[in-house]
Amino acid sequence: MSRLLEKPNIVMSITTTGSQLSSTVAAGTANNAAAADDTAAPAEDEDGHKSATGTQMKATSTNQSAKATDVHNNLDEVVISLISGAAAGALAKTTIAPLDRTKINFQIRKDVPFSFRASLNYLQQTYAKEGVLALWRGNSATMARIVPYAAIQFTSHEQWRRILQVDQNGTNTKGRRFVAGSLAGITSQSLTYPLDLARARMAVTDRYTGYRTLRQVFAKIWVEEGPRTLFRGYWATVLGVIPYAGTSFFTYETLKREYHEIIGNTKPNALISLAFGAAAGAAGQTASYPLDIVRRRMQTMRVSADAPEQFPTILETLAKIYREEGIKNGFYKGLSMNWIKGPIAVGISFSTYDLIKAWLIELSHLKRGRVE
Repeated sequence: MSRLLEKPNIVMSITTTGSQLSSTVAAGTANNAAAADDTAAPAEDEDGHKSATGTQMKATSTNQSAKATDVHNNLDEVVISLISGAAAGALAKTTIAPLDRTKINFQIRKDVPFSFRASLNYLQQTYAKEGVLALWRGNSATMARIVPYAAIQFTSHEQWRRILQVDQNGTNTKGRRFVAGSLAGITSQSLTYPLDLARARMAVTDRYTGYRTLRQVFAKIWVEEGPRTLFRGYWATVLGVIPYAGTSFFTYETLKREYHEIIGNTKPNALISLAFGAAAGAAGQTASYPLDIVRRRMQTMRVSADAPEQFPTILETLAKIYREEGIKNGFYKGLSMNWIKGPIAVGISFSTYDLIKAWLIELSHLKRGRVE
């Protein structure tokens, strides 16, 4: 009986033991889960590190892509400026080529005083003797020079404005505006000067006694006068281009700025741009005209090898003109003709440049939008 009564204790013991085992198993499971959690934690850190590295790689890739886009945009701007400047210069110079040839002929001749009647007689005689195409004689040399000259001038002006930070962030830097224009003129003139000399030589000769082609100009000068002659009058040109280009760009940009402040329109129409360019051309021509006379005299001067003064200086040329012709008939001879052709040429050049540039920019944006 007493043993039978002890059976429940066995059951209770078994139950208790089972409970303890369950508790032990549960505890073990919890510990294993905790251990698993502890083991998984480094994996999460590693994944997190990898995720951060991926973000950095994406950011680096984005920055490189942005830099590549900036470089591409800058190249596009340079190409657009080159094309626009070349077209503007070619159109402007072709338009006033007969007047330009007339002006150069009076500039280099001290025996014939300038007048509108004399200039018209010169045009009529040239037409009667050589035909209408003779009025554009030397224009091929002009195009060979003006296309790269205008392209370089307008493009370098954009770059000089950026380097000198002209009128950025709402500022009004008039001095830098003038310097940027002068540096653009020096840059373009320095890179194309021999072509300017060749154009002057062809303009003052006829096809029978002078130079027939641009190639012949360079060949004869090189053989008969020496290679240094190709740069005769260079410093007079540089000294003249500083006030000319500086005043021209300064006047044009200032008028556009004033127009924007008064009217509120950042892009004046073609007629307004033409008027602003004409004013800029008149101002630039007047500021630099005496040195233009000097460079033309030096460019067209034929000097023999045994002459005592093969390469006259700027001061010597200035003194000779003043002594023999005076100020009005010497230094400003043909200026009234320049007041006609200069504003026309510069007006066409500036307005054409702005028009073609805006059109090409819009075209490039449309093309880029289609690609994207």
